[in-house]
Amino acid sequence: MKYQGVCIAVKDINLSKNFYQDLFDLEIFQDYGINISFGGLSLQQEFDWLLGIPKDSILKQSHNMELYFEEDEFDGFITKLTQRNDIRYIGDGVTEAGWGQRAIRFYDLDGHIIEVGESMKMVVKRFLDSGMSMAETSKRMDVSLSDLETLLRS
Repeated sequence: MKYQGVCIAVKDINLSKNFYQDLFDLEIFQDYGINISFGGLSLQQEFDWLLGIPKDSILKQSHNMELYFEEDEFDGFITKLTQRNDIRYIGDGVTEAGWGQRAIRFYDLDGHIIEVGESMKMVVKRFLDSGMSMAETSKRMDVSLSDLETLLRS
């Protein structure tokens, strides 16, 4: 068995396709009209028909999962995100986790939660660039030195 990805229900396939292409620079892998795959993430319009479930049973906003992305150029992504007028944020904007990773959460056009986090490699680099040693970074992030070295090689 091989995991293929996530398929999410959308109201308007074209609006959602543009949203994911414009914001995340995703390239279309397959396009079947009402189903589009970016390879790992698929969008499906008319989800009710596909699954044989009532249209009104499809949630408008789900708080039990999120799509997660990591971004090397986190500050640039935040600038890109704030230039849009169709974003509904969750919380107070950018947060920083205890291990130092910055992230932002918001809804897509259909109410799915999206989290974009600073890539872990860039968190390590940010700490090192600030003058912290590898040992200090390891302690700050609560990860082993070998894990930091692996992140820096990735």
